[in-house]
Amino acid sequence: MVDTAPVTELDFTVTEMEAQVARFKHQKSSDKAFIDTRIPGHEREIFSIIGNGVQEDASMRPQIPAQDFHLAMIRAEPGKGAALHSHLTQEVFMPLTGRWAIFWGPEGAKELVLEPYDVISLPVHVMRGFRNVGHETAMMLAVVGGNDPGRVGWPASMKAMAEAAGLTLDAEGNLVERGASSV
Repeated sequence: MVDTAPVTELDFTVTEMEAQVARFKHQKSSDKAFIDTRIPGHEREIFSIIGNGVQEDASMRPQIPAQDFHLAMIRAEPGKGAALHSHLTQEVFMPLTGRWAIFWGPEGAKELVLEPYDVISLPVHVMRGFRNVGHETAMMLAVVGGNDPGRVGWPASMKAMAEAAGLTLDAEGNLVERGASSV
């Protein structure tokens, strides 16, 4: 059998590799990463760890650039989570703490509950959302595929709720408060 594994000469110093580390204690979160995070019931914090993902907060600057995937962590209080939405890429969720309901379908009528270290992969174009169904603040890991995962697809009902709350998206897909520049 012939070994066809690529041979590489790359070697990083500890200092060079440190540039590829995102230490959680230094991470800044956004509570305005998406239009729904400002709508009651959907408040949560997003930590963009690798790449910007599909988030809509132009001020977020993850330490590690995307290389074919984006990694984020979500922190939410009980009963809070993401509204129904879709992506042009696959999305994976893994609860780190607590219990999380993952719901999907045109109206979000189907649901599974995940516990720590369970993993679900949601296919492209499937409407999905999630919420913390535990009794304490919980954390969940999220991975979105692709170097450029595009933007979130919001149903008309969420866009109307955001508009009523004075929120919209600019031409680049970033969150903007009415009468203000990018949020």
